[in-house]
Amino acid sequence: MSNISPRRALFLDRDGIINEDTAYPHKPEQIRFIDAVFPLCRQAAEKGYFLIVITNQAGVARGMFREEAVKALHAWMLEEFRARGIEIAKFYYCPHHPEARVAAYRLSCSCRKPKSGMIEQAMKDFNIDVSQSFVVGDKPSDRIVFDGLRSIIVKSRYTGDDFDVEKIADVAVFL
Repeated sequence: MSNISPRRALFLDRDGIINEDTAYPHKPEQIRFIDAVFPLCRQAAEKGYFLIVITNQAGVARGMFREEAVKALHAWMLEEFRARGIEIAKFYYCPHHPEARVAAYRLSCSCRKPKSGMIEQAMKDFNIDVSQSFVVGDKPSDRIVFDGLRSIIVKSRYTGDDFDVEKIADVAVFL
């Protein structure tokens, strides 16, 4: 990996940015893509950004579905992006929650946003330069605090006045 120059990345939250934020979607038939995400991803890729998804999936910790469902959904989503000519490098997810019903997932981990564990893992896996990267989300918890990383929050029902852009298409001005 040392022979690879550091890459810049566009980190995308899943629910609310890539697809409509419905009640814990975990099957393809529950996914309604947000159309504006596809042109944004194409533009980012054309400008040399590596596309990576980072998502909290507390439904696993709550016992609503298993990790296998998350992995299968992400594999399906990856193919949906590929069918549109967009390559997502990887989907990272956090299945943990400090108040989980499922004991195995009841912990305060470093990967649950707003903590930076998923970002740090992507940095190791893909040699990401966070100072040249962005994370895009729709909740205050998507504003990951990590030295050099810029967070962009899209207005949603979760943001109140704590947002940077009105809609997903507006993120393009930061690329």
